[in-house]
Parts: sequence; structure tokens; C-alpha cells
Amino acid sequence: MEQIEKRFPLPPFTIETARQKVQMAEDAWNSKNPQKVSMAYTLDSEWRNRTDFIQGREEIIDFLTSKWGKERSYQLKKELWGFRENRIAVTFEYEYHDTEGQWFRAYGNEMWEFDENGLMRKRYASINDLPIEEHERKLK
Repeated sequence: MEQIEKRFPLPPFTIETARQKVQMAEDAWNSKNPQKVSMAYTLDSEWRNRTDFIQGREEIIDFLTSKWGKERSYQLKKELWGFRENRIAVTFEYEYHDTEGQWFRAYGNEMWEFDENGLMRKRYASINDLPIEEHERKLK
């Protein structure tokens, strides 16, 4: 008998459980551990991240490994924007510097859809980067 993977809290979401999901995602992404982050997604999870289209945990791990190899000192803050049933909308900002030392603040929105086991099956992210000076950083 195959054991079903569950990632609590499960949908349908309440304001409290939606906030909990957002905080869990923020904490996982701030770990900068691609394997840990990938476990919140279904095996066949579908992503759009900027102009990248990613399918499944293995591609998620590869994508995040590459991302955090280029985006150094990465620090993220997410905020719940809205929710209903098995969907959550999030706004976020994060800061990082590239390999040449240029700092950026990225702003974005994400749309999440979860399966009945609380794993994210769809993640659509729109993100814009703003070059900043190191002294302008807000997230540390």
C-alpha cells in the first residue's frame, strides 16, 4: 500500500491556515535548500517563474540550485494577498546580489494551487527586479 504524502495545513484554507502556508513557504525558500523547498510541491508540479517553465520536483531542484548560485545573500519576505478553497495569492519581495556584487530587490506576485494533500501543484510567479545600492537594502 502506497503512503500518501501530506503537507499540512490542508485545503480548504482559512485565514489562519493560508497565513501558515505562506510563512512555511517563506521559511523554506529562505533556507536556500532546493531539496527542502521541492518537498512542498507535487511530483509533477507545474511552475511558471518569470519566463521559465518548470515541471516536477527534479526540475524545481535544478532551477533553485542554479538560482541560488547566481542570487547571493538571498532574503525573501512573502505576504498573503488572498485565498479561497485550495488557492492562495501572495505578494513578495526579495533581495540578493549577483556574482559581480550588484544588489537587487525583486518584487512579485504568485498564484498557488494545492492538491487535496496540501502539496502545491501549480505555482505561477511574475517577478520584476530593481537594481539597488547595498545601503538601500530593507531585508537583512
